[in-house]
Amino acid sequence: MPKLVYILNGPNLNLLGKRQPHIYGSETLADVERDCATLALELGVQTRFLQSNTEGQIIDWIHQAREDGAGIVINPAAYTHTSVAILDALNAFDGPVIEVHISNVHKRESFRHHSYVSLRADGVIAGCGTEGYRLALRRIVTLAGADA
Repeated sequence: MPKLVYILNGPNLNLLGKRQPHIYGSETLADVERDCATLALELGVQTRFLQSNTEGQIIDWIHQAREDGAGIVINPAAYTHTSVAILDALNAFDGPVIEVHISNVHKRESFRHHSYVSLRADGVIAGCGTEGYRLALRRIVTLAGADA
């Protein structure tokens, strides 16, 4: 059975393609999910693609990944800068974690420059648009091992 990679998305990403397209682009989250599923087939892994506007739900999914996940790709969105709880949950996960941001957070408001999630992440991809998800998925497979 192929290894499972969780792709977790935080608040407002359900509006991707509609909200601030000059920053986040015109692709929707469904487009990103489709592209990741296609790449996952090529890489020989499965993905579980999830989005929530609720911090507790994201934490529950991280806990679930402890049981059956080989890695986590996470775009925590605004929780990046505020959630010690998500950091704590990620610290309880043994597999690789890649943090993704569609925009280059370092070219934006100063409060976006700090990430709690980065304290746990094995890599951070920012400013590559939605392609960052595919880059992260490739990296997770590499970090999870050749048998992923």
